Amino acid sequence: MTVPAVEAEDLGRRFGDVEALSGATFSVECGSIFGIVGPDGSGKTTCLRMLSTVLTPSSGRARILGFDTVESPWQVKDRTGYMSQQFGLYDDLTVEENLSFFAGIYGVTRAALRERAGRLLEFSGMGPFIRRRAGRLSGGMKQKLALMCALVHTPEVLLLDEPTNGVDPVSRRDFWAILHDLVRGGMTVVVSTSYLDEAERCGRVILLHHGRVAAEGTPAALRASSGLTVFEIITPEPWKAAGLLSQRIEGRAEPRGDRVRLLLERNEVPDLEGILGASGIPFTAAETAGPTLDDVLGMLGRGASGV
Repeated sequence: MTVPAVEAEDLGRRFGDVEALSGATFSVECGSIFGIVGPDGSGKTTCLRMLSTVLTPSSGRARILGFDTVESPWQVKDRTGYMSQQFGLYDDLTVEENLSFFAGIYGVTRAALRERAGRLLEFSGMGPFIRRRAGRLSGGMKQKLALMCALVHTPEVLLLDEPTNGVDPVSRRDFWAILHDLVRGGMTVVVSTSYLDEAERCGRVILLHHGRVAAEGTPAALRASSGLTVFEIITPEPWKAAGLLSQRIEGRAEPRGDRVRLLLERNEVPDLEGILGASGIPFTAAETAGPTLDDVLGMLGRGASGV
């Protein structure tokens, strides 16, 4: 039987009276992209820090390629690359010097570094900037360099903590293209994100809410099983329409541009003419739309908080 790349069993961590993560259980197949998704404070970073051996679990256990993160930390570190939110690049060192420094930490020989550096610079597009100091790189380029440093020892599993946070959309797209190339080459990627469009690019995800796994599955399966009915109503008065609908229906109405996105947990078509038309708010279309992961996460959050 194939050993999973990552396993978490009832994984939990407390900081004093604060339960940052509780009862997290999930498994990640080799050669896949797995997303840990949730808003700030949901436990994403705590989870990844335990997987990377930086934190010791308060309860439960985690394994990387069959090695327990507490009992066999060095075997785990040899097989993983970990890119934290504040990856420790050295601004006064060049791209090449940063790579060399991290290669030394991982015990990579000079001969191996020469071969690996060429491949890393090629797939990341950082070749033209090899002599540039890290402090002079753009945000997106710094993230690419941090990724290169996390890959310099050719790990089998890559752990990324919100790697594109604060990065421009073009750099985010380029970064994810690199991740998909790595997975096609056989690597396993576990990435945390609060961007729901990035979660859609993962093979499977867990949705975290207040330190607990609220749902797990493929993005498509989570959307399909949400039970949400979504309407998009085009109107010249979206804010007024959303306010009125919020008062009259059991659901959520969100103004978005020239339309209102209406989320219902029951498969019932609201009487839009009776609600909007009677109040003098014109609307030209009411189209059924599919729920997004953002919709699903919002529903789970409201359910967990009793709203």
